[in-house]
Amino acid sequence: MAVSTITRKALQVGRQQADAVLKFRTKELRRRTGAVRRSLKAARAAGGPPIASKLMSAVGGPASAGVLVAEGDSWFDYPLNDVLRLLEDHHGYEVESVAHKGDRVEEMAYGLGQLEEFTRRLEKLLRRNVIPKAVLLSGGGNDVAGPEFGMLINHARSPVAGLNQQILDGVISERIQAAYITILSAITRLCEQRLNLRVPILIHGYDYPVPDGRGFLGGWWFLPGPWLEPGFREKGYDALTVRIALAKQLIDRFNTMLQSVAGLSDFPHVKYIDLRNTLSVGKDYKKDWANELHPTPAGFERVTDRFATELAALP
Repeated sequence: MAVSTITRKALQVGRQQADAVLKFRTKELRRRTGAVRRSLKAARAAGGPPIASKLMSAVGGPASAGVLVAEGDSWFDYPLNDVLRLLEDHHGYEVESVAHKGDRVEEMAYGLGQLEEFTRRLEKLLRRNVIPKAVLLSGGGNDVAGPEFGMLINHARSPVAGLNQQILDGVISERIQAAYITILSAITRLCEQRLNLRVPILIHGYDYPVPDGRGFLGGWWFLPGPWLEPGFREKGYDALTVRIALAKQLIDRFNTMLQSVAGLSDFPHVKYIDLRNTLSVGKDYKKDWANELHPTPAGFERVTDRFATELAALP
């Protein structure tokens, strides 16, 4: 199947996914309207107290840099530090998020769970007469890292050692690309139907990781890891420098795919953020990388600064 055919099909599936969610939400909104009317009627009869304006000062006042809606993975949903938290606390944005750690972009595109919740967040904003400044989308890392990672690389002693280009084509250039086009098509349609405009969408590639075998908090709890080292070890790659070089090739391939998706004529409102070389892979890399896939608090600050720069440039 030609790439152009896959792209057209992914765009169509995205619109179909959005239409299914819109149909469901329209039904739910009719029920909500009746409940709100009953609640307001009861409140008027009881005479509820006004909201004290002084409460506003306790949360920094009413002003903000704008409202963002986010969908994604652990870079948007990480304990104590992540991009969304820092966009709020350090850059003054209000974020409505449906991101969930561990989610794959295929789940976002075809599972309808995050998409339905995303639509509900848009509706909440619309009821407050708020139009989001942008939509942020993060995904793809969980689609290649983890137990399946070893399938992407040939054995170190193989005559074709290194990344398996044919498998990468299928995973990144076909499967993940189609999922990204689908979810972007769906988000675009939802914004058009609910807000009557195309909201800017920001997508990002990941920075170059260091496959040193470190997981979340030593490799336990809900983000255990490591996600890359076991695959490299299984395929005979012991030297960290070689692992870093192969991981760099993988990340470059992923970023190239994202950049091409953002360049499609159907997506003039989609902005790709290149985060490569934001974090260190040198001797001091542990200052930037908390584990194989996630930045430290300081690393997340640097990554978030890149998002803030792109957001500030939006009209």
